Amino acid sequence: MTARRGGRLAAAVAPAVAVVVLATGCSAGAGLSGSGGPDTLTVALTAKPDNLDFTRTAGAAIPQALLGNVYEGLVRLDDSGVITPQLAASWAVSDDRTVYDFALREDVVFSNGDAFDSGDVKFSIDRVKTEWTANSPATMAVVDRVETPDPHVARVVLRRPSNEWLFAMTGPVGAMFTPDGVSHLATTAVGTGPFTVARWNPGSELVLAANLRYWGPAPGMKTVRLRYFADATAQANAMRSGGVDVVYSLGAPQLLAQFAGDNRFRVTQGTTNGEVTLSMNGAVAPFDDVRVRRAVMYAVDRKSVRDTAYAGYGELIGSMVPPTDPWYEDLTGVYPFDPDRARALLAETGTPNPVVRFSVPNLPYASAAAQVVASQLQQVGFDVRTEPVEFPAVWLDKVFARHDYQMSVIQHSEPHDIVTFANPKFYWGYDNPEVTRLVAEADAADEAGYVERMREVARTVTDDAAADWLFLFPLLVVADSDLTGLPRNATSLALDLAPVRRG
Repeated sequence: MTARRGGRLAAAVAPAVAVVVLATGCSAGAGLSGSGGPDTLTVALTAKPDNLDFTRTAGAAIPQALLGNVYEGLVRLDDSGVITPQLAASWAVSDDRTVYDFALREDVVFSNGDAFDSGDVKFSIDRVKTEWTANSPATMAVVDRVETPDPHVARVVLRRPSNEWLFAMTGPVGAMFTPDGVSHLATTAVGTGPFTVARWNPGSELVLAANLRYWGPAPGMKTVRLRYFADATAQANAMRSGGVDVVYSLGAPQLLAQFAGDNRFRVTQGTTNGEVTLSMNGAVAPFDDVRVRRAVMYAVDRKSVRDTAYAGYGELIGSMVPPTDPWYEDLTGVYPFDPDRARALLAETGTPNPVVRFSVPNLPYASAAAQVVASQLQQVGFDVRTEPVEFPAVWLDKVFARHDYQMSVIQHSEPHDIVTFANPKFYWGYDNPEVTRLVAEADAADEAGYVERMREVARTVTDDAAADWLFLFPLLVVADSDLTGLPRNATSLALDLAPVRRG
């Protein structure tokens, strides 16, 4: 077996971080610090969790708050997207790539006092396969069994080699639970992380407190308040008035100018996995016709959408693959902006003015992008009827779960989420056996085969116009200038707040 402490295929492809500093003269204590004192961090976020159970509730909001802060896994992704140890101090992989032996840290306890051992690893992985209904439980189907040869050694045996399995373990499905902590997951979180949930006011605030039982270094802040704002202007106002210390992923980049020249603040721009995606339900008319989907691709000027909806921030990518993935290929030229070609395709279908119901979640970036998209589609003949949808509850139920929609727009922030196009039951309504085959072959292939087959997946999905990837969401963060340790990239769903401190 080959021993490893970390690393993955994409480790060599480190994200390029563009840091835009709009304010200088930073010094300790320069921030407003008006939201709870020097040991309290208040973070403004957008997407609010409806409950605390990411095993049964899809979306990024719950993992963003809890993964890495309250729940931990055997492994994690660092800020560069590299797999590193967490509850596993190290691991070894068999030559045939089907057996993983994890050496577990011996000083770990859950926040309720239960000691963490290999039995919890078996319980947690087995439970994904039997109890989870959200956040990609199918990634555990490749696991044949989990063995516990020692309290501090967990052995995971796969049915076949899998390039994606260990990567998936850095996300929600890799979170470790204690059997005594899963009876009320929607309201009570019991994990091994640096924080515990101290208070939760649904829809407005989630308060985390430093975990006094934590096995690692104490977090930089004793208290973290996650405050949820539906309006980006309210976020910016709270930042300027001292109501919050950080705006994480500002939803309206045109508001950044107000922080320029003020040495109380620092603004950074990093990279994410968040593809802002115009989804077209391929299982229903009119999008069950590839010509209609391609008409949308030619009708939408993605640069105009990005520049109008997000002030020019973000990257045009042309596929469901961010440049930080090793199989990225620039496919932005496959469907150039060509309204005449869009009209010709619609005429070819015999329905030059198809009616489309556009279900738009009430998120700032989605609403702004939808206005531009709807206008451009109408100019080539589409009859677009926009309907606002409350996010997350209604959108997750109606669009994501029940597939009751024709067109929508949302940021997909899960890493490697192009593989969802291999699942005909996913809300895309996309069913291409060739893509399903390629994804399966890529997962079991060697490193070179993995990259090449995933490139084939991206080319095929793009050619089929399975969705329209408008732009890659940037990570725009406004923070008090004396704060350090904030992540500059969003390489996973987790927002790691333990390293943040003042000075």
